[in-house]
Amino acid sequence: MELNLSENALRVLKRRYLKKDARGQVVETPEEMFRRVAKAIAGVERLYGCSEGETKSLEENFYNMMTSLEFMPNSPTLMNAGKELGQLSACFTLPIDDSMESIFETLKAVAMIHKSGGGTGFSFSRLRPKNSVVRSTGGIASGPVSFMKVYDAATEAVKQGGTRRGANMGILRVDHPDILEFITCKDNDKKITNFNISIAITDDFMKKLQNGEEYNLVDPHTHSVVHRLKTTEVFDLIIKQAHKNGEPGVIFIDKIEKDNPAPKLGRIESTNPCGEQPILPYESCDLGSINLVRMIKEVSSGYEVDWERLRNTVHLAVHFLDNVIDVNKFPLPEIEKATKLTRKIGLGVMGWASLLVKLGIPYSSEEALELADKMMSFILEEAKEKSRQLAQRKGVFPAFEGSVWDEQGFRLRNATLTTIAPTGTISIIAGPTSSGIEPLFAISYYRNVMDNDKLIEIEPVFEEIARERGFYSRQLMEKVAEVGSVQKIEEIPEEVKRIFVTAHDISPEWHIRMQAAFQKYTNNAVSKTINFSQNATVEDVRKAYLLAYELGCKGITVYRDKSRQEQVLNIAGKQEVAVEQGSKIEPGKIVPRPRPEVTTGTTSKVSTGCGNLYITINLDEQGRPFEVFTQMGKAGGCAASQLEAIGRLVSLAFRSGIEVKSIIEQLRNIRCPSPSWEKGQRIFSCADAIARVIEKRLVNGVTPAVSVEPAKAAMKHSYNDETVIFSFAAHGEIVGVCPDCGGALRHEEGCVKCHACGFTKC
Repeated sequence: MELNLSENALRVLKRRYLKKDARGQVVETPEEMFRRVAKAIAGVERLYGCSEGETKSLEENFYNMMTSLEFMPNSPTLMNAGKELGQLSACFTLPIDDSMESIFETLKAVAMIHKSGGGTGFSFSRLRPKNSVVRSTGGIASGPVSFMKVYDAATEAVKQGGTRRGANMGILRVDHPDILEFITCKDNDKKITNFNISIAITDDFMKKLQNGEEYNLVDPHTHSVVHRLKTTEVFDLIIKQAHKNGEPGVIFIDKIEKDNPAPKLGRIESTNPCGEQPILPYESCDLGSINLVRMIKEVSSGYEVDWERLRNTVHLAVHFLDNVIDVNKFPLPEIEKATKLTRKIGLGVMGWASLLVKLGIPYSSEEALELADKMMSFILEEAKEKSRQLAQRKGVFPAFEGSVWDEQGFRLRNATLTTIAPTGTISIIAGPTSSGIEPLFAISYYRNVMDNDKLIEIEPVFEEIARERGFYSRQLMEKVAEVGSVQKIEEIPEEVKRIFVTAHDISPEWHIRMQAAFQKYTNNAVSKTINFSQNATVEDVRKAYLLAYELGCKGITVYRDKSRQEQVLNIAGKQEVAVEQGSKIEPGKIVPRPRPEVTTGTTSKVSTGCGNLYITINLDEQGRPFEVFTQMGKAGGCAASQLEAIGRLVSLAFRSGIEVKSIIEQLRNIRCPSPSWEKGQRIFSCADAIARVIEKRLVNGVTPAVSVEPAKAAMKHSYNDETVIFSFAAHGEIVGVCPDCGGALRHEEGCVKCHACGFTKC
């Protein structure tokens, strides 16, 4: 079968997935990668008495399923199957008990998991609260948040190498005495950056919230009530923080426990980093996704779902994921034991929005919800049927006796079967297709190449329809790329606008209703971001959290547009508040200009002795230099903090009207132990590199001052030899710069990821 991969897919595969030699050179083709994976996963059949011919036949089926882009396993399986490392799971949950031994034994396990490319989730709810007495030593407990900071620092240290960054989920029960500190622990988004955090909210809390009652805070060590709080005050604080920067999310822990298939093994208390896999301590995620846009067939009236093809793909994918458990080389023996006890798998989907577009169904419509219900119900039932067939041949999961399935008289190979997981990089590989069940990423955007020729990237189905309907033109596509959305463009027919919507064209209520529709037939949970516009109110977020609970979601993650955008200077904001409150500023003092709503600029890539440095210089509406962002590809710890300090100080100087040449003079020729050469020039340090870019852009006139209308504002980031321009209107959820490639980071599927290179924080 001919492998038809997009340019972006090839780029991501070369960067992250294909085998490399000792010098870092790619020594594997995509076809060889898929063959390596198919052979390794099919090889398990020999353990169950299959012949060489049967095993080879299954290998071909697995290979064809992946190369036809109908199904992709989670990234570690693609990266590591058939290789020495052999760690194929995406994520793990680990227990943290209330002892120093347990805390640091688990921390060691975290380091080993992150080293192997996995993410981790924990509940800190068993730890005694801050300032309680430790009887064995007479000391004072430091509490869950302090230890979460220790875990965050360890993750920062480990993640500097490797193909895939470690990520964490930190969870605390709403009835823990330290709940208020936990809710606000990420108030400053520079802290605990390697964690997503969620509050485990109980049904009891939600009932009391409805009546405005107080509830008990319980010491997990003594099991005694130590305090009472008003449910309304706690919930208000959660909502306020979520509105501010998207965290904390919440998980509805009793809803999750209700779906625990093996309650005799223990209670579920935590999830993986994106929240879609609630699992028992030491269990692991074994995930994969079907590309729904490939599950259609052309008919006289257009397209329709090919249910038979979907059935065959579900059966083959379940077989694939079950085999992954047997071939997996687990990082800890406890993880292998727990995972094989329940043999949980999580089959999900990607390309949902792309499928709806093909079928001509608006994302925010009852018709879309009905199809979601039918689609996920079908997938779950077919997955159960295949798991039943596997159980007949290979046996039920070892913890079957006394499980929910045992009570129902349904003998299965796997305790859970379905999960809607993030598909950031695998959807790029399988593309063009949309991520998970999220709306379309964009309808159209610009990509600039080295000769400054603007290339327009257009959603394929939109271009196809535009040409068929006769409204395609280069000028119109440019117009779409500039404003990002088709909703206010008169030349585009209304029926087309209904179909082609992006995340911010859809109300939060429809996002939640879609999540709930898929959750209904998902054994585990659903990873989905509920998008809000920048001007959404705290009350809007509150309604979303309550609706998610009411509709049966197992959790909710929200993101309000621009709420996590990095601010170079917090000082200016404080000064602006002071002025508003009537505070006096001493005469003669230099006051930095306040940040305008829109800045534009360019990003330059410079090779330094410490790695690739990406330097973004932004101008205000008058074309005056305003701010500098810096990002080192692999920087962390001291390097990252030094770069941030330089960026802040240079930005402060720009905003205070300091002459640009004076700034350059202060930074030029500062030396470090690792100088480098860049296009024939000696780069003495990162500070020297910043000075040279400022000189090139602002003094030598490479980037002329421009005035930009807010509606056309763009964020530019370089990727290798290209500059990708992202329209704020189309990609309002941009949250920063990719640390690997300098591209735009977006908040999607409960995670932060880059569509240019496949980087993800989860």
